[in-house]
Amino acid sequence: MTRPAIVADGVSLARLTTIGTGGPARYLARPRAAEALRECLAWAADGGIAVRVVGLGSNLLPADTGYDGLVVRLEGALAAIEVIAPRLRCGGGASLAAVVRRARDAGLSGIEFGCAIPGTVGGAVRMNAGAYERELREPLVEALVVSARGVRRGGPAELELRYRGSNIAADEVVAEVILELEPADPAVIAATIRGMQDRRSAAQPRKARTFGSIFKNPPGDHTSGQLIEACGLKGFAIGGARISPKHANFIENTGLATSADVVALMAEARRLVHERFGVDLEHEVEMLGDIAVPDR
Repeated sequence: MTRPAIVADGVSLARLTTIGTGGPARYLARPRAAEALRECLAWAADGGIAVRVVGLGSNLLPADTGYDGLVVRLEGALAAIEVIAPRLRCGGGASLAAVVRRARDAGLSGIEFGCAIPGTVGGAVRMNAGAYERELREPLVEALVVSARGVRRGGPAELELRYRGSNIAADEVVAEVILELEPADPAVIAATIRGMQDRRSAAQPRKARTFGSIFKNPPGDHTSGQLIEACGLKGFAIGGARISPKHANFIENTGLATSADVVALMAEARRLVHERFGVDLEHEVEMLGDIAVPDR
């Protein structure tokens, strides 16, 4: 199968991720329409090439050796937002921050919590992202999922949305999302968003380079951040990476971090939390390429 013209070679993943680490991707595609996306996925499948979506590059840790596959970033119509009150139709590549703003301006409530989630709406659906006791499965009506095999549509049940997970496969891409919201006073919505943003600023690092939360919260009364902090790891550094002094469930790139530095910190946090509390932390960040957190 002929290689699509929009597929480029050897693009740095450090430039495409919020943590700012990682080597090059073998290929990068920036499709602007569903058909172009399907063509890229079909070409990759025909050549046995692995595929991953980077979105805005949050919640992603690439290997320092890079990724021997096709990285996809949605643009154009695949990142657009349309208001069809009381619904929003969003391209999978639309940032959640932009979705929240459009909903606010249209007087539609139910996605305010997205202001605390970095990344795209497609990525948020894939992992059923959440904040402030809300999750994407709540306003989601349905999503259009594209793969080399074709397309499928489904809502929370069909996509099996659960805590930080779904049945959306690695070679599938969320191309479009429809959200059902509720009419409300834009001023009230704006005040809610400001309150959430203020809470986030007070508790989480805002200006540092991070990929978001490191670990999922385990069952029980304590969050991952509380367990890691109790192990005395706030501010602990390896190489150019450190556990955030502000919130222990975040790792910051202080300037010259490698993905190996980040993985070493994650492994140390897992080891100490298990030794002290008997809790096995499960990482929330997605790994890209030949990279993994070693067992204890």
